[in-house]
Amino acid sequence: MDIFSIFTLFGGLAFFLYGMNVMSSGLEKLSGGKLEKMLNSITSNPFNALVLGAGITIAMQSSSALTVMLVGLVNSGIMNLSQTIGVIMGSNIGTTLTAWILSLSGIESNNFFLQLLKPESFSPIIAIFGILLIMVSKKDKNKNIGTLMIGFSILMCGMHFMADSMKPLAEIPQFTNILTAFNNPILGIIVGTIFTGIIQSSAASVGVLQALSITGGITFGMAIPIIMGQNIGTCVTALISSIGVGTNAKRVSVVHISFNVVGTVVFLLIFYLGHIIFNFSFLKSAINPFQIAVCHTVFNIATTVLLFPFINQLEKIAMTVIKDKKVEAEDNVFLDERLLLTPAFAIKECEILTIKMAVIAKKNFFRSLKMLNNFSEKRMEKIQRKEPIIDKYEDKLGTFLVNLSTKNLSDSDSREISMLLSTIGDLERIGDHAINILKVAKELHEKNINLSDNVKQELQLIIEALSEIMETTIDSICNNDTKKAKMVEPLEQVIDILVSDARDKHIKRIQSRECTLTDGFIYSEILNNIERVSDHCSNIAVYQIQVNKSSFDKHAYLNNVKSFKDAEFNENFDMYKNKYLKIPVYNA
Repeated sequence: MDIFSIFTLFGGLAFFLYGMNVMSSGLEKLSGGKLEKMLNSITSNPFNALVLGAGITIAMQSSSALTVMLVGLVNSGIMNLSQTIGVIMGSNIGTTLTAWILSLSGIESNNFFLQLLKPESFSPIIAIFGILLIMVSKKDKNKNIGTLMIGFSILMCGMHFMADSMKPLAEIPQFTNILTAFNNPILGIIVGTIFTGIIQSSAASVGVLQALSITGGITFGMAIPIIMGQNIGTCVTALISSIGVGTNAKRVSVVHISFNVVGTVVFLLIFYLGHIIFNFSFLKSAINPFQIAVCHTVFNIATTVLLFPFINQLEKIAMTVIKDKKVEAEDNVFLDERLLLTPAFAIKECEILTIKMAVIAKKNFFRSLKMLNNFSEKRMEKIQRKEPIIDKYEDKLGTFLVNLSTKNLSDSDSREISMLLSTIGDLERIGDHAINILKVAKELHEKNINLSDNVKQELQLIIEALSEIMETTIDSICNNDTKKAKMVEPLEQVIDILVSDARDKHIKRIQSRECTLTDGFIYSEILNNIERVSDHCSNIAVYQIQVNKSSFDKHAYLNNVKSFKDAEFNENFDMYKNKYLKIPVYNA
């Protein structure tokens, strides 16, 4: 084998791995995070988790990448260990698809239509259509389809290079002598494990084996142990990813390893015990790419069927190997960096955490408002305890989203990240306003100042409107409800009127000496914070509306609705005016 063939082999492998990476990126963007979102929602049922694991692995073209993602999800506290086991089993089935696609290269026929089934025949055509979609189309969806097609063509080109580089090996006696060593099944498992561990892709490792089989020098007896070892080797990526993570996240890697090791040991014993009894003569026959795909699929499906009833036992093995620490510090990582490998999924998880942050900020603000009439040391401690948590959400989410924005994203994903960054900023400010109100409440309590009945009446009405705008805003975030979001700005305008009216009335009370100047400053501070919270709700809703319109021009939207050119805005504004402004605020 000359130096040129060696370069061709490794160059082909490089093309193969890069094509797989491009395919994964295109498929992930095309799914828009839908498969990934389901991962966290329907994995409570082991069978559903298995099917979903197979589906996501087919989309991502990598069982290793899926396991790394699971480590990140468990480390972030988004999923628990038991949810991941069925997904891991399903990923072993999903990863067999690549071998079936590659097996088409082994078709030998002069029939025109059968020749078209060979990847080297149709992949150039796919590449042409793919590049046209990328260059001509303006839609993200079509561009992602084009990326997927280009990735597939590159992958097939790599496979073709590897196959061509292997063909001369068939004529070299030394190569045949080396292959005879692989008749030892233990050695075959070790080679499969090490090689797959090095390139960190079982699909690519199987592809190399299929390319090698084209020489005719690989027998069933050599290939089967190597295939078993490849499944163990794919665990290396997950093992590496588990370094520096929490206890449960480490257990995900243990489950992955134990599943593949136990499956390999059991089937190795069963298979070779059967060989001793029945003498499998086919083990000495040459194997082709199609038959490798069959063996790979049968082994992975059989392993899953065998171990599926023992999901609980696999979990116990992981719990035994990685024991709970007696004192384990609270894990402050909200989003694991490993999620950056799958941007669409990472965005969905950022949305979930943004919703959690919104709920915490809302509850904390209303706790502080209650303190105005009913001061409580216990409630004050809770408010003060929650504020750093809100800040931590903003810090962790913000840093993660900025890192995520540097990835290869679609235009819609980029807009989504911009919206989330803006939203968490406004939510953090709402948390700050809760502390501001708390300070006012503490001052009222310490100075024994009682708000007048008129002020309480005004505040009650304004707080009712504020409660509605916050509930509407958070509902719009939770359900991605643009219709709800469009109801926020009209209500914000009404709250501005209520606050302005309250200020005017309080100035008259100060002038008539019904209230002191100190009361005036305190009441003004309360109104300022309420008004600012209302503004932040407006910001959040407008971001959401504009992103759903594939835009991010906040000022253009606000200028349009405030000029009363928007019929829906006018209708909602009239509704809120009738609800809040017709109720007498203060009888002067």
